Amino acid sequence: QGSLSSQPSQAEDALSVEEREEEETAPAPFSAPVPEGPVEPQLAEASQVLGASEIRQLSLHLPPRVTGHSWSLAFCTSRNGFSLRSLYRQMEGHSGPVLLVLRDQDGQMFGAFSSSALRLSKGFYGTGETFLFSFSPQLKVFKWTGRNSFFVKGDLDSLMMGSGSGQFGLWLDGDLYHGGSHPCATFNNEVLARREQFCIKELEAWVLSGCPHGGKLPEATNAQTCS
Repeated sequence: QGSLSSQPSQAEDALSVEEREEEETAPAPFSAPVPEGPVEPQLAEASQVLGASEIRQLSLHLPPRVTGHSWSLAFCTSRNGFSLRSLYRQMEGHSGPVLLVLRDQDGQMFGAFSSSALRLSKGFYGTGETFLFSFSPQLKVFKWTGRNSFFVKGDLDSLMMGSGSGQFGLWLDGDLYHGGSHPCATFNNEVLARREQFCIKELEAWVLSGCPHGGKLPEATNAQTCS
């Protein structure tokens, strides 16, 4: 199941550019200036993948428009099961952006930042804010190269992030069990895991949403009401 041989062909990439759906534009020029000191992200609940140190390091690479936004856990395999369809369902009603983090069978932590919510799509979507990252063990971040716009594509049986020459920067199967990572033109990334094919032990999808109360959620407030 979920073998990498079932990856979509590169021929789809050429079509997908025309199929790209409208996405949010780049942040407005009057967006808030980057604070001098790092702003600690507010997590609605604890992460089972990332520790406080990893969260702090990652937050420094997020776009300025989400600095100080709260992180609400929209999906995790320990609670919602290993199912890509379930991940899409939990994303409904969210516009994003989303931080996807996972740990594999080797204990390696890596993932991706998507400028918008993860969803089913005919073609690739997203913006140049999208990036891949890996803690190996120090954080490495792979930003958009500008060489193509193959950011995110969601099928029923696979989720792909970054592409080029028939390879995907990050690829997950429909069971959220098997995955793959290869260098790709979109991000000029290294293999995120210790091997090109891996098994997922834990996966979380965090929605980064701005809240009127400074990113801190009142105890009685459901995190999703802030999206």
